[in-house]
Amino acid sequence: MEGLLDEARPGRPRTIDDDQVAAVIERTLRSTPSDATHWSIRSMAGATGFSHTTIRRIWTAFGLQPHRSETFKLSSDPLFVDKVRDIVGLYLSPPNRALVLSVDEKSQIQALDREQPVLPMMPGIPERRTHSYVRHGTTSLFAALDVASGFVIGKCYKRHRATEFLDFLRQVDASIPPDLDVHIVMDNYATHKTALVRSWLARRPHYHVHFTPTSASWINQVERWFAELTRKQLRRGVHTSTSQLEADIRSFIERHNENPKPYSWVKSADDILSSVKRFCQKAEQTLCSEF
Repeated sequence: MEGLLDEARPGRPRTIDDDQVAAVIERTLRSTPSDATHWSIRSMAGATGFSHTTIRRIWTAFGLQPHRSETFKLSSDPLFVDKVRDIVGLYLSPPNRALVLSVDEKSQIQALDREQPVLPMMPGIPERRTHSYVRHGTTSLFAALDVASGFVIGKCYKRHRATEFLDFLRQVDASIPPDLDVHIVMDNYATHKTALVRSWLARRPHYHVHFTPTSASWINQVERWFAELTRKQLRRGVHTSTSQLEADIRSFIERHNENPKPYSWVKSADDILSSVKRFCQKAEQTLCSEF
């Protein structure tokens, strides 16, 4: 039986025991340095007396990354479950002879010009622009995304009141066949719920409105298209007037509609709700362990 025991291995003997490793982990999770909001490898090394390579190995082994921080937002909508099932059901199994439109507005889009000319990209040198800018006004974009085809109907307005939203709905109504049912997915913004808008929708029984849960813009597919517009056209764009900005937005919509592609929604309502449930349970366990 003694032959089964492991012999002494060559190499430098271990200098840090399990209790010292546990103390580093506990300090990383339960405390912060006096001069910062989170530990760095070198600040933890200075506080514990270990080398920074030792701290790096311990953090890597236990998946600790104090320099990283993420955000989250849980919806407090009491009808969250029902709304998720309703909207995801439209995405995954749209009704026959019906059009599903994801509608929202991207407000306060700024027409920004740089104080100095943009320096173009060169070999080994990225494009450069000044951090300061000149603001030439704003515009608001109302957009409706056809979930089935990816086609986008969009129009820019100087303001984003109920009047402008109703005008946009009229434009959408004029663009679709009258014999189709129309399912509109939109958020709970006050503009969408005014008496003027409700009255217009009530006179059209083939329109069906599906409100997203509060604080859950991720379920509205047009937000994904807004992100694409921002990344490809707005973030690095230079505009000297709102008319120039609106022209570029219209041009982007036209190019998009030349070859539209729908976004692929893959998660079922059960998958989403299970993910939210796991996150809530993990957050609750974390808070309980703190107290």
